[in-house]
Amino acid sequence: MNNGRDDHDPIDDILREIERVMNEMMGDDVHIDRGDSTGFGSDLHLDVFEENERLRVVADLPGVEKDAIDLKCDGDVLTVAAASDRRDYEERIRLPATVDEHSASATYNNGVLEVTFDRADDSADIDI
Repeated sequence: MNNGRDDHDPIDDILREIERVMNEMMGDDVHIDRGDSTGFGSDLHLDVFEENERLRVVADLPGVEKDAIDLKCDGDVLTVAAASDRRDYEERIRLPATVDEHSASATYNNGVLEVTFDRADDSADIDI
């Protein structure tokens, strides 16, 4: 039986509830961008892969020039900022493991950004 809700996205319900709770807590007009045809929300696809001693982040950034991408990492969070003529984008990605941010390497080819990190050692040697 078709109840007219075949195209219902449960994520929208969750985001609406988060907005409601944040508005109650902050007394402010909080809005969560669910993506539309003018923003990156509709175009961005991001994946994080854990591979042995490395972490790899892959993001689709169609229409963005390589020079318009800015990457920063503190070992736990990767920030990707990008802009095109029509859009601005900034995403903070909490990484599933601590990485050595100085080991980062990035490539950008045909609208696909790939950033690779070595995992940080879990513990450090302490000299006495």
